[in-house]
Amino acid sequence: MQLLVSPSSISEAQCSIAADIIDVKKPSEGSLGANFPWVIQEIKSFAKKPVSAAIGDFPYKPGGASLAAYGAACAGADYIKIGLAFPGKDHAREVIEAVIKAVKDEFPKKFVVIAGYSDYERMGSISPFDISPLVADCGADFVMIDTGIKDGRSTFSFMDEATLARFTAENKNLGIGTALAGSLKFEDIDALKRIDPEIIGVRGMVCGGDRNATIREDLVKTALAMIR
Repeated sequence: MQLLVSPSSISEAQCSIAADIIDVKKPSEGSLGANFPWVIQEIKSFAKKPVSAAIGDFPYKPGGASLAAYGAACAGADYIKIGLAFPGKDHAREVIEAVIKAVKDEFPKKFVVIAGYSDYERMGSISPFDISPLVADCGADFVMIDTGIKDGRSTFSFMDEATLARFTAENKNLGIGTALAGSLKFEDIDALKRIDPEIIGVRGMVCGGDRNATIREDLVKTALAMIR
């Protein structure tokens, strides 16, 4: 299980360098808010490890999603991550296919991460369980669960350990990876280790509990030690 930490700035990325994956995003623009391409480029220049970039919580806009994905890949991101903030399997397939083509045609070794939301019912968006078969069929690499509405409630508030374990196991059977995020706390780590996704994504956990605070290097190292 790898630790992905989501800094919002270059200085925060420097405090996150112990993490397995540095995930560049802009929390003020949403759960998967996109940061600037020059921030991705700068972090990639010194991180010396995989860099992920969120491109947004997208409505049904396959053209916009594909262009944003291409931009993140060109800026240096190794993992390109998009949230599907809309309903409908057919629309989801169209966006997933567009993002994959935008990234993989030119950068076949980069990873595409398709995110759904644990609170999809209140978001009015597609269920992560419906995303997984599309991800496998279309050729993306990971399916992710995050919380769409950041009100302090975690993924475990909407999906219990058994549900997340089933989700992870089904993804393994489909040949795709699982990433779990969404206001995760230190006390969730034991359950996450039992669920055993490939990646867990955190921000608030390593900001002292407030995602709008600043990432602390000591808490990144604590989280990393706990998952090992």
